[in-house]
Amino acid sequence: MPAYLMIDITVKDAETFERYKQLAPPAVAAYGGRYLVRGGATETLEGTWSPTRIVLLEFPTVERAREWWNSPEYAPAKAMRQASSHTHLLLVEGLPLGMPPASKN
Repeated sequence: MPAYLMIDITVKDAETFERYKQLAPPAVAAYGGRYLVRGGATETLEGTWSPTRIVLLEFPTVERAREWWNSPEYAPAKAMRQASSHTHLLLVEGLPLGMPPASKN
């Protein structure tokens, strides 16, 4: 079952964060992940949430996403991101492949 990481990032140090953006993608790819959203424009349609930068990653499984999160490949980039930004990060289990979206509760 796929897994998704939804990340809301507020950048505090743009220079360091730019370096992070170069380091992170190879580590994401090494664990089968891919970027679906990476900082594009957002529009609040309901509620008061007003994120500054949204990133959405897809991994093949929750386990692979966790392995990436704790990996030695991502550790240097993670430390750089944590030093240069304030982040909210959610790991969400996706629908089973081939399952119609309306079938899951």
